Amino acid sequence: MSTSHYPVIIIGGAAVGSAAAYFLQSNPDFSGQVLVIEKDLSYQYCATTLSAASIRHQFTTPENIEMSLFGTQFLRDFQKNMEVNGDCPDPAFHEGGYLFLASTTEGKAILEKNHALQNQLGAQIVLLSPSDISQRYPWMYTSDLEAGSLGIRGEGWLDAYGMMQGMRRKAVTLGAKYIQDEVISIEKKGAYVTSVTLRSGAQYSCDALINAAGTSAAALAKQVGIHLPVESKKRSIFYFQCPEKLENCPMVIDPSGAYFRPEGDGYIAGISPPSDQDPTCLDFNVQHHLFEEILWPLLAERVPAFEALRLVRSWAGHYDMNQLDQNVIIGTHPAVSNFYFANGFSGHGMQQAPAVGRALSELIIYGKYQSLDLSRLGWSRVLNHQPIIENNVV
Repeated sequence: MSTSHYPVIIIGGAAVGSAAAYFLQSNPDFSGQVLVIEKDLSYQYCATTLSAASIRHQFTTPENIEMSLFGTQFLRDFQKNMEVNGDCPDPAFHEGGYLFLASTTEGKAILEKNHALQNQLGAQIVLLSPSDISQRYPWMYTSDLEAGSLGIRGEGWLDAYGMMQGMRRKAVTLGAKYIQDEVISIEKKGAYVTSVTLRSGAQYSCDALINAAGTSAAALAKQVGIHLPVESKKRSIFYFQCPEKLENCPMVIDPSGAYFRPEGDGYIAGISPPSDQDPTCLDFNVQHHLFEEILWPLLAERVPAFEALRLVRSWAGHYDMNQLDQNVIIGTHPAVSNFYFANGFSGHGMQQAPAVGRALSELIIYGKYQSLDLSRLGWSRVLNHQPIIENNVV
């Protein structure tokens, strides 16, 4: 079978892969065609489709803050930049804000420290006292709180599937080719990836290969002898309705780790399972016990009206969880010079996709970052076991 050649092949065509394809094809300094290989072009089970579809600036790692700041600007310009033949896709970005709550003096001090860094980098975050919170959100129980941290602009939620499809369609219009297939082997010669073989039997050679395969990324890395410390962790999301409307409800992050936000005529909510109940897995079975035993009691304690909530539906997706430090691993591994990684987002992939896609395009075209230096998030820290701890993993 003959082998077709593409300058860049991207494995994984969801948010990150499509962002990389868009930024490559839209850059006048890039010539050639990008091939995107996606095993399911319906995107029924991809992390982007099944996510809580939110974006925030309230991180504790500078790079994460800056990536999401760019993500917000990308969304604001989305309709203009993703226009195709007069059709301007709307990502339905609602800047409803994130509200992080603290119930201890230690938690309050952390919010204050985070606030200083976030605002220094350009985020618009305000600190709230318990009385401020109670005045803004009279439906919330605040007697146990010490402080809150609220994003007043730039944070919120959106149509993640619409955002992904908008990037994909624009990338195709600019020249990218998408195929539905699965990479079963990666061939390399020395420290250089040469080609990929697909389940269909097709083979494609390339100058650069991007691993944007989410929970399948570690298996791909293993094919070239690289251990990628990324595991698939299931996260369940619950949609419910409540008789009482919560006016001006933001995305609320409770001190317990539970979160909730408006969605249509109701709300979505979730919480990470206890660590001893959080195995590596790939199934999509909803953790119903998590809602009944842990999440609902926490929601009802924070919002008394949620005592009367009615669960309507639920679903499960997966985080590609970086076991070292819950931050993305981006760039090349020293053992393979033209294999670019963008993995281990740990739940932040959709909101960081625009910045990461741009960064990958710069590495490939120019050999270095130009817009935002993400070198600290490269392989060096992984190989030297020097984690960059992100405290705000939701």
